[in-house]
Amino acid sequence: MAPRTSQWAIPLGAGLGVPIALYTLFLFLGAFPFFQRQFLYAHKFNTLFWHDPNKPEYWGFARNQVTPFSLTTVDGETLYAWHVLPLSAYLRNEEKLQAQPAGFSNDFTKTESFHILRNDPNARLIISFHGNAGHIAQAIRPDHFHALTDTSAYHVLSIDYRGFGKSTGSPTEAGLIEDGATAVDWAMNVAKVPPSRIVIVGQSLGTAVTSAVAEHFAKQGIEFAGIILISGFSNLPTLLSRYMAAGFIPVLSPLRPFPPLLRFFQSFIVDKWRSADRLAQVVGLTRTRLRLTLIHAKNDLEIPCTESDALFRSAAVPISGTALDDDAFTAWKHDRTIVRDDGTFIVVAKAEPDIVIREELVPYGGHNDVTWSSPVALAVMRSFDSDSTEAS
Repeated sequence: MAPRTSQWAIPLGAGLGVPIALYTLFLFLGAFPFFQRQFLYAHKFNTLFWHDPNKPEYWGFARNQVTPFSLTTVDGETLYAWHVLPLSAYLRNEEKLQAQPAGFSNDFTKTESFHILRNDPNARLIISFHGNAGHIAQAIRPDHFHALTDTSAYHVLSIDYRGFGKSTGSPTEAGLIEDGATAVDWAMNVAKVPPSRIVIVGQSLGTAVTSAVAEHFAKQGIEFAGIILISGFSNLPTLLSRYMAAGFIPVLSPLRPFPPLLRFFQSFIVDKWRSADRLAQVVGLTRTRLRLTLIHAKNDLEIPCTESDALFRSAAVPISGTALDDDAFTAWKHDRTIVRDDGTFIVVAKAEPDIVIREELVPYGGHNDVTWSSPVALAVMRSFDSDSTEAS
């Protein structure tokens, strides 16, 4: 008679063997840049088969409130873009907007929407960079645009990065940075909106794009009205040691008990996305004004909120006045923090010439829904309203 343990040992071993084998295959494939980028950007996972971004009315926008159009990068990629009018501007121009053909515009500069943006000397523009997977109108993104335009006077510009949605090409770190810079260049040089009237916002992967774009322009002496990072991360190798895709699928976290093995697999990561270092550069290059806001939900199951702590530290160290060890920095941050009774907090650090760095931990919103929460809209308002100068 077989031992009783064999009655459950074999099925248990088989049950564990399948996920272990799949995880091993995942690690093996992830060592190759092509597969790694498929996993990281997940740009092929979208709903274009049954959703048409050229029909924004499907997501509750008024006819021609959203104008789909395209931008061309310096390396020849075509980026799909949305311009979203604030409802206040839409209402003032409703008759003309309703009379225009709807859908994709082959020449956005000839549309009424463009003229409303271009001809308003006080127009405020939010350039929004979304996270990985999907397309410009997928999941929570339309809700994010609604939250920013329904009850404000702010315009929104958003793009699909190369390889995403209807955009051409394949995503890489350098490529996505070029895409972000293309959107900002278009806003400043074609729409003629000065950087003092532009806030750049990113969520998840979009925070890495936003940080890189901010650094790119800071090196040119260009400062924006605001920089807002929602559900951000410090750098990709560190993130992947903690990240849970969809909130429950581990990436490199099972390797954390084995540091040499973890470092070995981290060495294969081709797109590093070192946002913490880039934010430190932005702060160090600021000569006039900076409004940097970090927002994270306490119940984010994908990217731990401690990642925003790391971003805050990297950005704040240059203005803290001296090199601080862990204990000294914790004390310095504590002196500037308001802790709420639910364990969330707001910390604000200020420095000359006119630098304000704010980190806010909110109780709810998870990884995605936080994008259309009031703290995000308030961060945009602070970025714009704290600028007392009117651009002309």
